Amino acid sequence: MSETKRAMITVHLRYFASIRESLNFGNEDWQTSATTVGALRAELLARGQTYQCLSADKPVRMALDQVMCQDSALLRDGCELGFFPPVTGG
Repeated sequence: MSETKRAMITVHLRYFASIRESLNFGNEDWQTSATTVGALRAELLARGQTYQCLSADKPVRMALDQVMCQDSALLRDGCELGFFPPVTGG
């Protein structure tokens, strides 16, 4: 039995603070067939060393359409996904 393949969607990626500094850019549009934030994050990591700042062993937070999310959050065409380090304050 063949598996149905999801159509490609566009996700607007935004990178903040030290993650933006590591990548040397703050945003990009990403074409993907991934259905979840975690699957998209794995695609980015597979691109190579540049994206290692998004590794699961790094303190990275994510927001989908400006709402905090986990790897299991579902993506939709045209959504915005932000990656940023944890914020501390005093």
